[in-house]
Amino acid sequence: MTVHPTIFDRTLLRARQRRAATRGAATFLLDRVTEEMIDRLAVVLRTFDRAADLDTPLDTLRAALVASGKVPALERASIVSEAGLEVMADQRSQPFANASLDLVVSGLALQFVNDLPGALIQVRRALKPDGLLLAAMIGGDSLTELREAFAQAESEVEGGLSPRVAPFADIRDLGSLMQRAGFALPVVDSDRVTVRYESPIALMRDLRAMGATNILIERRRAPLKRATLRRMIEVYAERFADSDGRVRATFEIVWLSGWAPHESQQKPLKPGSATRRLADALGTKEITTGEKPGEK
Repeated sequence: MTVHPTIFDRTLLRARQRRAATRGAATFLLDRVTEEMIDRLAVVLRTFDRAADLDTPLDTLRAALVASGKVPALERASIVSEAGLEVMADQRSQPFANASLDLVVSGLALQFVNDLPGALIQVRRALKPDGLLLAAMIGGDSLTELREAFAQAESEVEGGLSPRVAPFADIRDLGSLMQRAGFALPVVDSDRVTVRYESPIALMRDLRAMGATNILIERRRAPLKRATLRRMIEVYAERFADSDGRVRATFEIVWLSGWAPHESQQKPLKPGSATRRLADALGTKEITTGEKPGEK
């Protein structure tokens, strides 16, 4: 049994998400993801009898999907800790049976899973043959401005760095994870969103209103020094401000989609099985190995 390192304090994550929902959550990213997910599912010419939503904060996505007519209802699924492992479970904290779901969706949640490879494998196993995973998560190019500003400020003021922004997964790594998890026809793409703020403090308020502030296990427990905060604001403004004084913040939304394998799905042709040459299809002359262009 492989035990993966614990990177995120998921108990703290849920507490902060509940607090954000109570105080009025910032939902502009989740609203964008919800609209895009409806559009992506609209091109799939089928409905899904049994569907689950994996850890999406708030009810925005669930309500929109039911209203779209693609699913009759959405069960709530969560990543829970069980005997030191993370398990995808239903509302009763019971793991989903293999091949029991037609669709699993997730909006802006998978970036906070400690064992993402294991979570993807569990989703694939819970899907029926030809079942679909469609998920959006925060990608590795997100909040690079905040990361750089904090790194320089802490280095100058405190003589060292502490983890403040989560290590989000890179899009290339996510493609490999989907393949390793056993998904057929996996697709990974990204949407980059640039948001402009009056100041870095306004950005940090939005992150708090998303329930997305620092939940790293290795985070520094001591309060942020005022001198460090002041220097971070200065660095951020120096490097990432527009001519009107507003600062930029980048959010990368990475989309994952893949199907549980089924015999009806398209499969790549075996090497050497082609019946027509590529040169003929392109209307060009084929050049054999060792022959130089222009030679007859």
